[in-house]
Amino acid sequence: MPRKERYRRKIGRGSGKGYLLRLLLMGIAAVIILFALLRQVKQLGGGESFIPVEERFFLPASKGQLIHHHAYSLSYVEQYEQPEWVAYVLTKENLRKPNVPRTNWFVPDPMVTTGSARFSDYKHSGYTKGHLAPAGDMAQDTMTMRESFYMSNMSPQLRAFNGGIWRELEENVRDWAYRRGQLYVVTGPVLGGKSLKTIGRNKVAVPRYFYKVLLDLAVDPPEAMGFLIEHNRSELPLAHYEVTVDSVEAITGIDFFPELMTDSLEEQTESIIAPDKWPIDPRRFRQRVNEWNKN
Repeated sequence: MPRKERYRRKIGRGSGKGYLLRLLLMGIAAVIILFALLRQVKQLGGGESFIPVEERFFLPASKGQLIHHHAYSLSYVEQYEQPEWVAYVLTKENLRKPNVPRTNWFVPDPMVTTGSARFSDYKHSGYTKGHLAPAGDMAQDTMTMRESFYMSNMSPQLRAFNGGIWRELEENVRDWAYRRGQLYVVTGPVLGGKSLKTIGRNKVAVPRYFYKVLLDLAVDPPEAMGFLIEHNRSELPLAHYEVTVDSVEAITGIDFFPELMTDSLEEQTESIIAPDKWPIDPRRFRQRVNEWNKN
């Protein structure tokens, strides 16, 4: 046998042993990575820090799968591939903490048993992935920031809406929470009614309206405010969209604060609009009209 051929065969036999060893090492590494990922999913999905699950008595009534993350909860409706509501407590204490970097890493929610919407559903759709629990409200640590980018926290939003009137509302909410010390916040799309347009393979519904409901229990009597905004670019002042909580409940069919107050106090609180209690920063309106709406 020629020397070169013998050499090739010798190398082949040696490579086979090395190949098996590499396969073994790769298998061990894969097992280690799998356990690490499973532990991370458990940590991300448990919702056992900040607000323990047993203390989340402020949550609205739910028609979907109730999911608790560390800093917010949601009710995921498979039919529309998004939540009917996202709820959390926004505090001055958390707003005062230095903001962690924004992740911009959109991933499926591992806790949605039917599977959440995916990044690909929004690709080339003409709609942005609109946060319901804003990243700016979840910036107190890396865990909550990461969880705010779960696809279960997203709803299709036009860029002019997401970066315009919706952004202005979110920034004013942070102002109110900082000044008041703490707010209960519930946010969501208006689903149901007429047939909604859908995007992506998972048929994510595109809402026609979005709402936000706020409640301050630290004052006596409690103070609440609702916002109902058409899903479009807006040139109107934010105050134009102020409504009672009752009216948001009527259009969504959701009882927002069933466990927080007596029926009589709830009826009184949710039927009142008091704009003077929720002052809107006029500078943001000018900035929206002059800058944000043009992006």
